[in-house]
Amino acid sequence: MKQETNLKIIISGPVGAGKSSAIASLSDIKPVVTDVKASDEVSQMKEATTVAMDYGTINLGEHTIHLYGTPGQQRFDFMWDILSEGALGLIVLIKHDSPDPVGDLKSYTDAFAHRLDSMPLCVGITHTDKKPAGSLNDYHEVVSRWGNVPVFTVDGRSKKDMNLLLMSLLGVIEPDIIKPLVSNL
Repeated sequence: MKQETNLKIIISGPVGAGKSSAIASLSDIKPVVTDVKASDEVSQMKEATTVAMDYGTINLGEHTIHLYGTPGQQRFDFMWDILSEGALGLIVLIKHDSPDPVGDLKSYTDAFAHRLDSMPLCVGITHTDKKPAGSLNDYHEVVSRWGNVPVFTVDGRSKKDMNLLLMSLLGVIEPDIIKPLVSNL
């Protein structure tokens, strides 16, 4: 009998990038959310926002993947470090139709830089339906200091898109567990 493996993955990125949607599309359980009514400039984008975390799990036989979504607002950045403790990988979702999406990616990778030397990273570019993505070279340039980091255009609501992003990350962390995810595509 194989020993159960628990893997902790962090999903981070700016407000509205699709973190909550991504966890909902991937999770085998109803996600735990800490959304509250937005009362600041975020209320112009959406009704509610995450203030502590989102949480979901994926059960793959003897493996359980624990997904933790960070709040997107910089004022809750203390949660990013708390949630990252013990994480084996990071997915950053970037809202491509924001005023400076490449700057957003730089901001998030800078915030997690102290962890990225020992933790793999994948990047998902969202909202390309609102503003065509074109070349992803600018995004690749931002993350190139950590090697060949996968960068994909994704829809956080799409289980298929998010499985692809997650498989890319897990392929670096624990290659054997991606087989059940491939069968779900």
